[in-house]
Amino acid sequence: MSTQQEFLLRLTRLLGEAGIPYMTTGSTSSSIHGRPRATQDVDIVIDSTHDQLDSFITLLGQDYYVSRDAASEALRRRGMFNVIGLDGGWKADLIIRRDRPFSHEEFRRRHRIEVMGQALWIAASEDIILSKLEWMKGRDSDIQYSDALGIAIAQWGNLDMAYLKKWAVELGVEEPLAHLLDEARTTADEVG
Repeated sequence: MSTQQEFLLRLTRLLGEAGIPYMTTGSTSSSIHGRPRATQDVDIVIDSTHDQLDSFITLLGQDYYVSRDAASEALRRRGMFNVIGLDGGWKADLIIRRDRPFSHEEFRRRHRIEVMGQALWIAASEDIILSKLEWMKGRDSDIQYSDALGIAIAQWGNLDMAYLKKWAVELGVEEPLAHLLDEARTTADEVG
């Protein structure tokens, strides 16, 4: 039975073999940049053509469950589809990169780390914070806020504040960002 980390690394290796640029985001990346927490799935943003996606699904073979139709529909609508590992039951949400300025910039800013000897592309700290705050618009989610706060505290001295504030205006999350940064500053000052 595979671990979630092994599942993620196998999937991202297959994405690479299919020539699909990707970045991990969500709880996986927020655990790397901030406070670790358990999660039931992994979130991966991909920037794929139809041929690349078809190649990726073929590479998955018999070890994974994926609906080719759902993947094609997700690509067409710029939505999301799931891949489930049959060894361990882990689930990945593969999210087609949105076609908007923030999503292009977020993808451009992704960076590479090494995990268990393998390269892994992850979203930048600031972009995870902004994405989690945007996801929360109109919803109440202590988990998403806690993830964003954990990143802000852990990365306090390294955050690009001008970038955060610029995109918060574009995404309509200025107020939650200001609140989060105030809370992170207070906590970082107490710890530091």
